[in-house]
Amino acid sequence: MGRILLGIILAVALAAVALWAWLRFGHPPVAVGDPPLPHEGQVVHIALDARIQRELVAAPPVQTDEGTFVAGARIYREQCAACHGFHGKPSHFGGLMYPAAPALWEQHGNSAVVGVSDDPPGETFWKVKNGIRLSGMPAFNHSLTETQMWQVSLLVANADKPLPPEAIGIVSGEEPPPGKQDAGAQKP
Repeated sequence: MGRILLGIILAVALAAVALWAWLRFGHPPVAVGDPPLPHEGQVVHIALDARIQRELVAAPPVQTDEGTFVAGARIYREQCAACHGFHGKPSHFGGLMYPAAPALWEQHGNSAVVGVSDDPPGETFWKVKNGIRLSGMPAFNHSLTETQMWQVSLLVANADKPLPPEAIGIVSGEEPPPGKQDAGAQKP
C-alpha cells in the first residue's frame, strides 16, 4: 500500500514539474498565430458563460428607441468599430485577433442573425462592461458610463432590425466624428 501511495505522489510531482517546465520554457501556444490547445474554446466558454449567467442584468435601464440607437452608434463608432468593423465595412485587423473579434454588422451565413443580435442585451452589456480576458476585448466600465454601455449594447442587439437612418449612417462610417471636418472643406 505504501508503494502505491508513493507512486501516486511521485507521478503527481513529476506531472507538476513537467507542466512547470512546459510553461517556463515557452512551449504553450501564446501567439495569436499558434494553433489552439485541444478544447480551448470550450473550456474558456464554460467559465465565461457561467459567470455571465450569474451576473446577467435582464432588463436594461434605458429605453430602446431612436435616441438610444443614435447615442449607441456614436459610442460604437468611437470605441468598437476598429475591432468589430463598420456596417458593410469589416475591420482590417479584427479577424486577425485570436479569438477573432466578431463582425457585429455581418450576417452569420444564411441565418438572419447579425453580429450578436441573437444574444440577450444583458449578455452583451456584461461583455462590454467587463471585457473578456485574453481575447482583446477590453473592459469599458472605467471609460463609459452604465448608460453608454447599455446604449451600445442595445444597438448591436438590434443589428438585425431596421435602425434609424442616422444610426445607420454613423455605424457605416459615413458621418464624420465630432470635431472632424471633411478633408475637402476649407474654413473661410
